[in-house]
Amino acid sequence: MDVTPDKRIAGVLTPLFALRREGDLGIGDLASLREFIDWCAGIGFKLVQLLPINETGGDNSPYNAISAMAIEPTTLHLGPGSPEDLSEQDFDHVLSTAKLKKLRSTTVHYRAVRKLTRALLEKAFESFEARQRNDKVTAQRFAEFCAKEHAWLGDYVFFRALMEENRGSEAWDHWPEEQQSIPAARQWLEAQSTEAQERFVKREQFFRYVQWIAYGQWIEAKAFAEKRGVALMGDIPFGVSYYSADVFARRDQFALDWSGGAPPEPYFKDDEFTQKWGQNWGIPLYNWGAMRGTNFDWWRQRVRRVRRIFHLFRIDHVLGFYRIYAFPWRPQRNPEFLPLSWNEMLQRTGGRFPHYAPREDSTPENCDANRREGEEYLRMALEAAESTRLVGEDLGTVPSYVRPSLQSLGIAGFKIPQWEISSDGRITPGSEYQRLSVTTYATHDHKPVRAMWDEAFEHQTTTRDQVREELNKVARFARIDSLPDNPDFERDFYGPAMKALFRSDSWIAIVMITDLLARKERFNVPGTASDSNWSRRMHMTVARLGSSRSLRHRMKTIKDMLLETGRA
Repeated sequence: MDVTPDKRIAGVLTPLFALRREGDLGIGDLASLREFIDWCAGIGFKLVQLLPINETGGDNSPYNAISAMAIEPTTLHLGPGSPEDLSEQDFDHVLSTAKLKKLRSTTVHYRAVRKLTRALLEKAFESFEARQRNDKVTAQRFAEFCAKEHAWLGDYVFFRALMEENRGSEAWDHWPEEQQSIPAARQWLEAQSTEAQERFVKREQFFRYVQWIAYGQWIEAKAFAEKRGVALMGDIPFGVSYYSADVFARRDQFALDWSGGAPPEPYFKDDEFTQKWGQNWGIPLYNWGAMRGTNFDWWRQRVRRVRRIFHLFRIDHVLGFYRIYAFPWRPQRNPEFLPLSWNEMLQRTGGRFPHYAPREDSTPENCDANRREGEEYLRMALEAAESTRLVGEDLGTVPSYVRPSLQSLGIAGFKIPQWEISSDGRITPGSEYQRLSVTTYATHDHKPVRAMWDEAFEHQTTTRDQVREELNKVARFARIDSLPDNPDFERDFYGPAMKALFRSDSWIAIVMITDLLARKERFNVPGTASDSNWSRRMHMTVARLGSSRSLRHRMKTIKDMLLETGRA
């Protein structure tokens, strides 16, 4: 795939879970992705951007996965013969008890979907175990995968089997004391009966099998995308969940008494804590010194895993490599700290307070040290990525040295047009964007433009004036001189805004799927634990996207824009 900044392209951001197809299991999977790639290719898009595909935990967040390496099983295409160990008879038997009509709605019902996925994979694993006894080729392929991935796979399957011992909970610090570390848990296992040990080892083998199948299916998806001329863009979160196999196995490489996040952000009006204290993501900080001592082998493994599956990838919160906002308490205690003053907070924490780590950007010397160390870590990631291109999500409170640093490393940063404002208050035209950049109106954390429009012009809300100002900035970027008194989204705004995005000089122009379809649904509200986060699905299947007359007309307009602006 030729995905270099020499050629401008356009892409669509969509969470995989949001895609729908006829016959799915209540969540977007790799079969849905193939249909979506076909649909995008037909319009002229050259890239599909996904959220992280790592295995998620109880909060369902792809940015808080229980493994930085393992693939989420619900992304797999599970049907008769896929994987080959899943027979039609077993598939029909498992589905006969599932409430598929409820599952195949516009909301992901994670508990039921995971239960269904697990049942199908268990059936496939039973067949695999029987088959590999007589199929030396399959047994050899599986053994080679396990050996190649052993550096992370062994710890991961041990962690997953321990989770099963603890009712599926990943909260390892709430497990029995004898299971709260790998050395202790191995001693505990050795003290169990032979039957219990054999059962535990079989569960480890099951989780190895699932990852083997997952890796193979994703490699095939990458090859399919290449045939359609579409690049897949992956996502590596900067942080990793406190309750992950990685932290459980490598505790010395993390600072567990601090939680990473972001500083207070008045833009997010949805959450009072975010406005007052910031976003406390709960990710442990890295012990960079300890990681340096292992030549950053864990980070190199992460990058290599993503590199094999995607043509390029985004690092979420790339600012964290330079410095990260740190809280001296975990997110579970946020309600406790919300009403406190600064001095009351200090009394509660013993004098520790939220701050940037390793150091504040308060002096030129600190800035230079943060820049130098950030570049060291990113050069390591670039080295592990080899020829795979990197994109850095550099949004939020951005120090002045970060974007020049990313440019010098050849890492594309982000341009949100309504946030690109010069010192004299001018909206920066797209023609002035650096080629090594990615431009988009919204990420998965933001309201779709259509939802902002409703809030600004069609409903009375407390944030109406603020949102209208944001839309006015987009209008200025799109060269809309003025909106009429009673503006119409389709007639007066959608077309010019899309064309302006594609007309920019950025290497990649990304459109979130909800913006492309002029929908209002939101995928995530930062700083909240809403049930709707990470569960919204598209309003129709991918097949219907191609058959809808109104959508065909809209996509014909988009295709013409892509051709006119040289991105198709």
